[in-house]
Amino acid sequence: MSTPKYSELEVGAAIPSLTQRPITRQTLAVYCGASGDHNPVHVDIDFARAAGLPDVIAHGMLVMAYMGRTLTQWVSQERMRAFSTRFMAMTHIGDAITCTGAVLEKLERDGEKLVRVSISAADQRGEVKTAGEALIALDP
Repeated sequence: MSTPKYSELEVGAAIPSLTQRPITRQTLAVYCGASGDHNPVHVDIDFARAAGLPDVIAHGMLVMAYMGRTLTQWVSQERMRAFSTRFMAMTHIGDAITCTGAVLEKLERDGEKLVRVSISAADQRGEVKTAGEALIALDP
């Protein structure tokens, strides 16, 4: 990973995108085990249908993890100062999530050079599932 420098980035610059394989039932089962979140809406089709859904849905935090991975493939985790998201739509079996982002602002706080970036996760149809921002510290 080659970390960008503050002086090299301009507002509007894109960060490298990341596309995940389509979400499968196996993806959800593995995530349940890793996260400890065994909510039946993510693994039990009968429960999901009783809740009015056509099938199980992916964990919002799984999609947020994809966004975090996108950021940490661009800069190391210790450079992250803040990361926030909002969940906007359900993610379904078969959705292939692509995470994209861009520099929104360059600023300095407490002697650190920072960039505020937008980041979003959308499916193969372009529907945004999760959106957020991160604050990243960079070398001058």
